[in-house]
Amino acid sequence: MTIWENLRPLFPYLRRYRRGFLVGGLFAVCSNAIWVLFPQVIRRAIDDMTRHLSYRGILFYAGLLIAVALAKGVFLFLTRWVLIGLSRDIEYDLRNDIFRTLELQAPGYFREHRTGDIMARATNDLNAVRMLLGPAIMYSLNTLLFTVGALIFMVRISPWLTLLAFVPLPAASILVQYFGRRIHERFERIQAMYSDISAQVQENVAGARLVRAFAQEEAEIRSFERANAEYIRRALRLVRLMGMLWPTLEFLLGLSLVVVLLVGGHEVVTRRISVGAFVAFTTYMTMLTWPVIALGWVVNLVQRGTASVRRIHELLIAKPSISDATLPVGQAPPTEIRGEIEFRNLTLTYPGTAAPVLRKIDLRIPEGTSLAIVGPTGAGKTSLVSLIPRLMEAERGTLLIDGRSVMDYPLATLRQAIGFVPQETFLFGETIRENVAFGAPNATDEAVLDATRAAHIRDEILEFPKGFDTLVGERGITLSGGQKQRIAIARALIRDPKILILDDALSSVDTYTEEQILHELAERMRGRTTIFISHRVSTVRHADQIAVLVDGSIVELGTHDELVARNGYYTELHEKQMLEEELAVVG
Repeated sequence: MTIWENLRPLFPYLRRYRRGFLVGGLFAVCSNAIWVLFPQVIRRAIDDMTRHLSYRGILFYAGLLIAVALAKGVFLFLTRWVLIGLSRDIEYDLRNDIFRTLELQAPGYFREHRTGDIMARATNDLNAVRMLLGPAIMYSLNTLLFTVGALIFMVRISPWLTLLAFVPLPAASILVQYFGRRIHERFERIQAMYSDISAQVQENVAGARLVRAFAQEEAEIRSFERANAEYIRRALRLVRLMGMLWPTLEFLLGLSLVVVLLVGGHEVVTRRISVGAFVAFTTYMTMLTWPVIALGWVVNLVQRGTASVRRIHELLIAKPSISDATLPVGQAPPTEIRGEIEFRNLTLTYPGTAAPVLRKIDLRIPEGTSLAIVGPTGAGKTSLVSLIPRLMEAERGTLLIDGRSVMDYPLATLRQAIGFVPQETFLFGETIRENVAFGAPNATDEAVLDATRAAHIRDEILEFPKGFDTLVGERGITLSGGQKQRIAIARALIRDPKILILDDALSSVDTYTEEQILHELAERMRGRTTIFISHRVSTVRHADQIAVLVDGSIVELGTHDELVARNGYYTELHEKQMLEEELAVVG
C-alpha cells in the first residue's frame, strides 16, 4: 500500500482542520522565504567588504541579519504553534472516537480482544499518529520549502556547481525508500510485541492475588523478562536501522560539500563567481544539513505513524455487534417498559461453536412477578439472563418484552429499565458514593442512603473513617466479596428498575444477611419483575416461579413446593442443602 492509502483513515480529521493546516502552511512559507534570504545578505556583505565597505555598512548588514533571524524565528514559532497544536487537536478527536467506539461494543468484543492490546493502540499507537500529523508534516514542509528556495538561489549563483552538489540525491532517495520500508515492517512487529507486553502486565496486575496465592511470582517474572527481551531485541534492530540511515545521509551531504569546496574554489580562483557568492553557496549547503537529517527522522516518523494508523483504524471501524440498527423502520419505538418477559423457542449458540448453549427455551415471566433460576455450573443461566438487557443477542422473535421483540426497544430505553447485578462484581476505583450512583448520576444523598440500606450495607459503610467518600481501590480491592456484591445490588436498586436481574449476587454473603436483603427486595420490587440466579434453595424458595436449567434446557418449572414434590434435580438440591444445614447445626 502507498503512504496515501495508509493515511486514508485520517483524511476526515485532516479535512476538519484544513483551514488550520492552510494557515500553518502559510506561516511555514513565510518562515522559509525569509530564512532563505540569510545567505544572500551574507553574500552582499562580503562582496561589499571587498569594495571597501564602511563601518556604517557593516552595522547595516549586521542589523539586517538580526532582522532576518528574528522574523524567521517569529514565523517558525507560529508554524510550530499552529501545526503541532493541530496534531494535538486531532489526537484529542481520535482518542474520543476510540473511547466512544469501545464504549459501544458488546461484551463479546472484549472477550475476543485483549485489554493490553487495546490500551497499546489507544496510547502508544495514538502517540505515533500524533507525531506523524505534527512534527512529520511540519518538518516535511520546512524541508521542501527551504530546499526549493535554496535551490533557486544556488542555480542563480552557479548551475554547474548546483548540479554537482545534488548528484548524491538519487542515491539518498533510494536509501530513504529502502530504509523506510524496512522501518515500517520492523515497527509493526515492535507494536505487536508491545501489545503482548501490555496485555501481560494488565493480566498480572488484575490477577495479582491469584499469582500470589499460587506462588507464581518468579514464573511470571521470568515470562515477562522473556517477552521484554524479545521486545528490546526488536527495538534494537529498529535502532540499528535508524542509526544507519542518518549517518548515511550525512555522509552523502559531506560528499556534496567536498565537491562544492573543490569545484567552487576553482570557480572563485578563475573569477567566475565572487567570494561572496561562493560563501553564500556553501552557507546554503550547510543550512541544508538539518533538512537532510530531518528527512531521515521524518521517514522514521512517517513509517511509524502509518503502521499505527492501520492499528488504530481497526479499532475505529469495529462495528458494535449489538446496536439500535435492529429497530423497525417506520415504527415509533416504545418508550416505556412494564416488565413482562417471554422466551419463545429460544436457542442460543456462541459464535465459533457448534453446540448451542441454550436449547428451545419457552418461558413466560408475568409483569411484577419473580423468577428464580437454578441449575448446575455451565448450564447457561448467565447466558439466559444476559439476553434480556441485550448483553448478548437473541434471534428476533425469540425474546419478547411486553409482547414486543427485545430488538424493537432502543438500547438506552431497554437498559434504563433494567437493574443488573452481574455474577462477577465490578467496582470502579472511586468512592462508594460514586459506585452506588453510577447508573443514576443525579441521585441524591438520600437515594444513595436508601439504596444501601435496602442492600444491607449502609451501616457498614458509615463505620468506615470516610463513610461514603471511602475510595474502594481498583476493582474494589479494599472491600470484601460480600461488601462488593451488596454495593452492586445498591447500584442496581437506586435506578428504581422495572426489571431487576441478580446473577448469583448473594453468593458471598452469609445466610442471615441474605434473608435481610431478600426481605427488603421483596418489599422494594413489589409490582416489578425480578429474576435471580442462585445455587441456594434458601434464596429461591419464595420466588413465584423456579426454573431448573440443565444443559441449556429447562427441565423443571414451578413453585418451591411443586418442585420439591417432583423428586427431580430441585428435590435433590433441596435435600442436600437441608442435610448440610443440619450437619452445620450439629457441628
